[in-house]
Amino acid sequence: MFLNYTKEFFVKKSLKNNLRNAKNEVFSKNVQTVGLLIDESNFTHSEALVKELNLQGIASENIKIAAYKGKFDKKETYLRPTFGKKDINWRGEITADFLNDFINTEFDILLSYYDVENIILMMITSKSKAKFKVGFSSVDANLNRWMINTELNNYKLFVSELFRYLKNLK
Repeated sequence: MFLNYTKEFFVKKSLKNNLRNAKNEVFSKNVQTVGLLIDESNFTHSEALVKELNLQGIASENIKIAAYKGKFDKKETYLRPTFGKKDINWRGEITADFLNDFINTEFDILLSYYDVENIILMMITSKSKAKFKVGFSSVDANLNRWMINTELNNYKLFVSELFRYLKNLK
């Protein structure tokens, strides 16, 4: 228990350093690639969210998903790349290869689909090389470029609001 608090302290420290060095880019083109960072501890409609993005013109092969589970069981098989607390070390470095690939991919948009401040998810969002980051307004305002004020289970409204604003920006 004590070790978890200590690890979380060091990850928070690393997150603060990442937020100080963050670059804000301006969105200026059509959305082709989407990174989807989902907290599956609280949200169970991941497939429906992907279908909603497909309805907006994003091809399934252009959507890359990383799912977080609070209680992660390495013996269980998951449908999509899934990670837990053990995939980040004490220095805030990511140890899972698929997660490093996810972070280093330059998505047009990263959707941080979690509405509770989770230090692990926040760290991945901050380290992502996505050009534009979108998330919920209930999470730290310094993390995402755009925040949408909806409920977590109302994914249809989230996606429709996102694309409505993107069309207005063009």
